[in-house]
Amino acid sequence: MSRTVTLVLVDPAGELLGQLPPFTVEVPWWQDSAGVLAAAGIDVTVLRLLHGDQDPPGGHVTYLAMTPERPKGLLPTDVDLSPHPLRAAYAEAAGASASLAWAAGALDRIGLSGLTAHQQRTWNLSAIWRFDGPDGVPVAWLKQVPPFFAHEAAVLRMVDAVSPGLVPYVLAAGDQGRALITHVPGEDRYGAAPPFRAQVLAALQPVQEHFAGRVDELRAAGVPALSLDGLARIAAPHLPGIPGLRELLDDLPRRLAAVAECGLPDTLVHGDLHMGNVIQDGESFTIVDWGDAVIGNPAFDAVRMRGEPEVLAAWAELWPEYDALRAAELLQPVEFLRQAVVYDTFMAQIEPSEWPYHADDVRRCLQTAVDSAGQ
Repeated sequence: MSRTVTLVLVDPAGELLGQLPPFTVEVPWWQDSAGVLAAAGIDVTVLRLLHGDQDPPGGHVTYLAMTPERPKGLLPTDVDLSPHPLRAAYAEAAGASASLAWAAGALDRIGLSGLTAHQQRTWNLSAIWRFDGPDGVPVAWLKQVPPFFAHEAAVLRMVDAVSPGLVPYVLAAGDQGRALITHVPGEDRYGAAPPFRAQVLAALQPVQEHFAGRVDELRAAGVPALSLDGLARIAAPHLPGIPGLRELLDDLPRRLAAVAECGLPDTLVHGDLHMGNVIQDGESFTIVDWGDAVIGNPAFDAVRMRGEPEVLAAWAELWPEYDALRAAELLQPVEFLRQAVVYDTFMAQIEPSEWPYHADDVRRCLQTAVDSAGQ
């Protein structure tokens, strides 16, 4: 699978220049910018999605991009570039330029000047650039997130203070969701075997045990509480099409009361703890992408790991004072209900042109919740 990409170009001042003829990008994922830059043939920075002709990945995708050049052969376009109140700061030409300038200044202040920026990703949840040294070796990353993820840099610093090396080190943090972090060598662990997943949960447990008594510190850092608010409203349009959903929602108060009886304390929850967010290099590993971090029951992370029974059993042994395994079993469908709320929240806080990224996520999560409850 690949993408067909059309780039609508603006100059660094945001003035419309025209659009390039469509071209093919082998990487199908819409949020990937590196493949677009490699195939564009000119110096560009991808700013935001304008249109997609199908649900991602693949298909024909149109982006707005910034270029310092005046390329020949541009096609005319009448795209609407009006401001939108929910647009991410990095999705405008001035915003992307300001972020790169901020990162360059921060790197210079810590003696890392002269690095080269390479855009890797941009979408409604983040914009990411990699900074390489003169030898082409990655040194640092600039990650900028929207306001609802703005607590990520603070969370990284708090976790690093408890368990150094478990998360990326924050070199600098700025306004508008900007953070500069050290390069994390290694590869993601999609498809990792159960013993390694259990090892990741074991490494996180001391952090969660530490913050179980310091929830006020998490709140002060801007970490939100895990919430199911609005679930009935979110689920209502899907009740006719998802058999069993109404029964699951009706049973939710009983299920949550049973979870409370298990006794696990609220603490820091990663919120998106799958193996794609674990980077391993040799014997060491790093847990990345903490933008979804919330205050809640630690069993949510164990459930999100989607571990086999032995993974959950090993995790439960880390919490011997509580009925942790029962809590995890009870929360299996609740985690997917929570994800439906999260995706609905994303949709409410991003501009409509970015909605296709999450178009089916709410329905998918609700269906998976019902399926999980029946297992």
